[in-house]
Amino acid sequence: MAGRTARLVLLAGAAALASGSQGDREPVYRDCVHRCEERNCSGGALRHFRSRQPIYMSLAGWTCQDDCKYECMWVTVGLYLKEGHKVPQFHGKWPFSRFLFFQEPASAMASFLNGLASLVMLCRYHTSVPASSPMYPTCVAFAWVSLNAWFWSTVFHTKDTDLTEKMDYFCASTVILHSVYLCCVRTVGLQHPAVASAFRALLLLMLTAHVSYLSLVRFDYGYNLAANVAIGLVNVVWWLAWCLRNQRRLPHVRKCMVVVLLLQGLSLLELLDFPPFFWVLDAHAIWHISTIPVHVLFFSFLEDDSLYLLKESEAKFKLD
Repeated sequence: MAGRTARLVLLAGAAALASGSQGDREPVYRDCVHRCEERNCSGGALRHFRSRQPIYMSLAGWTCQDDCKYECMWVTVGLYLKEGHKVPQFHGKWPFSRFLFFQEPASAMASFLNGLASLVMLCRYHTSVPASSPMYPTCVAFAWVSLNAWFWSTVFHTKDTDLTEKMDYFCASTVILHSVYLCCVRTVGLQHPAVASAFRALLLLMLTAHVSYLSLVRFDYGYNLAANVAIGLVNVVWWLAWCLRNQRRLPHVRKCMVVVLLLQGLSLLELLDFPPFFWVLDAHAIWHISTIPVHVLFFSFLEDDSLYLLKESEAKFKLD
C-alpha cells in the first residue's frame, strides 16, 4: 500500500544519482575499473575469469566488468576511510558486501520474506474464506500482484540491471494501483459494479500509458516519482477516510487503519539514509524487514472483512 510509494521515492532519488555518485566520479575508481577491465575482461584473461567464476555467479548475470566495479569500489572506500572521509555512494547506492550472488543481501532477503508472508497469508485466505465472498476475487488478485512485486524486488536487490530496475518500479506501481482498485471495490463497487468496472479500465489504461512512456519514450525518474506519489496519496486518503467512517460499525477495519498509519510511519525509515552496518544492513533493508508483519496484518484485515461481507450477503439472501 502506502509503503510502496515511500520505496519508490527512495528508488527515484537513488536512480537520479546513479549516473554520477561521488564514489564513481572519483578518478581513482575510474582508473581502477579501466585497468581491471583491460587486464581481465578480454581474450585469454576473460576465458580464465569465466572458467574460475562460480556457476551461480554466471547464472545470476555477474560479468567480469561487474567484478571490476565491485573490487574497485572497495579500493576507493578503503582510501576514503584511510583519509578520514565519509563513505561515498557508487552509482546511486551505498557499498554493500556481496554474499554469494546477492548484491544487497539484507534487502533481497527481506523482500523474499515479504513475499513469503504474502504467500502464507494468501494460502490462509484461500482456506478460511469461501470463494462466494463478494471480495474474494479482488483480494486474491491483490495477493498475486503483491507476490509478483516482491519477487521482482528480490531479483532487483539480488542484481541491479536496467531490466530488474524497471520491473521493480513497474510492479511496485501495479501494487499501488491495485490497492486503489481494492479500495474502490470495497467502498463503492459492491453496490455499483459498473462503477468499479469503469474504474478498473481507467486504472489499466493509466498503467499501460505509464509503463509505455517509461519504456518506449524515456525513463523519466522525476515523472515516475510524481505519478506514484500522487496515486499513493489517493490510496492512503481513500483507505483512511473509509476506515475512520466505519471503525465503530466494523471493528475489524481498525486493522486496516493501523496498517495505513504504520506504513506511513515506517516510511520515515527511508529518510535515515546511512552507510550499511557491517556493509549489509542499511535503512532500506530495515524498512523492508519492518513491513513484513504489516503485510500480515493487512491480509488479516482482508480475511476478516471478506468473512463479514459473506455473512452479510447470506443474511440478505435469507431475507429475500
